[in-house]
Amino acid sequence: MSASEALPHDAGYEYESLPPNFSWGANMLAGAFAGILEHTAMYPVDLLKTRMQIMSPSPSGIYNGLSDAVVTITRREGLLTLWRGISSVAIGAGPAHAVHFTAYEKIKDVMGGGGNEHHPVASFSAGVAAAIGGEAIMNPFDVIKQRMQLQGSEHRSIVNCAQSLWRTEGLRSFYISYPTSISIMIPFNGFQILAYDSISKYWNPSGKYDPVTHCGAGALAGGLAAAATTPLDVIKTTLQTRGSAMDPELRNVSGIRDAAAVILRREGMSGFFRGLKPRVLAAMPSTAICWSGYEVLKAAFLAEAKRQNPE
Repeated sequence: MSASEALPHDAGYEYESLPPNFSWGANMLAGAFAGILEHTAMYPVDLLKTRMQIMSPSPSGIYNGLSDAVVTITRREGLLTLWRGISSVAIGAGPAHAVHFTAYEKIKDVMGGGGNEHHPVASFSAGVAAAIGGEAIMNPFDVIKQRMQLQGSEHRSIVNCAQSLWRTEGLRSFYISYPTSISIMIPFNGFQILAYDSISKYWNPSGKYDPVTHCGAGALAGGLAAAATTPLDVIKTTLQTRGSAMDPELRNVSGIRDAAAVILRREGMSGFFRGLKPRVLAAMPSTAICWSGYEVLKAAFLAEAKRQNPE
């Protein structure tokens, strides 16, 4: 039986409202499941985005577009290179998204955003809370991931990479980009969740579980949010990969303003949109997968809650 069949609209709980016995553990499990799906499914595109955002790649790492990047990397480094560093996000995405979705549901509920009515302020606020909590856990894993994604990276495991970062750059290296990450994730997640909830309410006013709505709304919301925050993502990549840069100026960038000034001076405004296509191409399906995975598990848990409490 599918989740949509197991959870009719009049099942006793509104789909958008969590029942009293819907535990934090179940909510976190659904979030972890969604996060791992999201980050692993589109990982090769994320690696391409990182490679295209690097300011001072080696001559063999200068790409003329997305298709050229794919051909160059697979021909010179092998097909499996596209998955280098995936273990870092696979490990980090579970706990990070568990916190992310738990914060989303709880803050949205506290602010009156449960039920089938649309509450834009509650949706945006829940997105902000989810971003702050989830990114605090995910940021170190994201740093490790991007160091492993670089061309010629000597790191072949997350343990080796983490030890090297700790030894050569210290604890600060794991959170050097956290202010930028939060600067990205607050507008990205706030806008993405606001857009997701708004599109979902418009397409599916009844509020019942609908996988087509969850997938489509997730894709649109993710693509719009990714495009809008690409400039900040370029800054974040510059900060997270500074320790591997051969260029002394890039190696010594010390924060958001410093990185932004270097990018602007060297490449102009166009430099802030490096990697736009792979970022959007990764965000649309990955966000669709994330929301679909979260909603289907949420629907299954709610169906089980109805089965145990039929009245």
